[in-house]
Amino acid sequence: MKKSYILLVLTAFLTLTGCDFMRKLAGRPTSEDVEQKRVELLRAEEAALQARIDSLRNAEQKMIQDSLNALDSIRQSGGSILNPASLGGLFATKLEARYYVILGSFRTRSNAEALFNVAKTAGYKPALISFGKGGLIAVGVTPVNTLPDAYTALREVRKEAFCPKDVWILVNE
Repeated sequence: MKKSYILLVLTAFLTLTGCDFMRKLAGRPTSEDVEQKRVELLRAEEAALQARIDSLRNAEQKMIQDSLNALDSIRQSGGSILNPASLGGLFATKLEARYYVILGSFRTRSNAEALFNVAKTAGYKPALISFGKGGLIAVGVTPVNTLPDAYTALREVRKEAFCPKDVWILVNE
């Protein structure tokens, strides 16, 4: 009887106190300790994600500011930027980059090819770009994907002896 009484008390004690009591006796973390650690890990993960978001926002703001600065510089230097839609759209031409420095646009293919060959001889990798409106063929060089890079390319191309005064930047959208 005494053994069953002790066993009953021990069972009731363990049932009422739960696993945390036994964990505490064994020196193991309790459910409260585990929950606290989980909350700490979630907070650390949230802080890391917030830092990443802030970093991306800062990078985006810098990219926007760089683009605006490049636009201002292009305008101040007398340059212009045109969208293919204003020229009737691209016609059967797939461009590899967003921006091109356009050396000239021609109605006759032979004139475009002559400037193409001059640019190629000067070390550029020119592209012939066809526009739907009026059948214009443009000669583009220095394909880049950011506006600041396009402005840098425009300044470099303007230093070339073969470069006409009215070069412009094409935006491939």
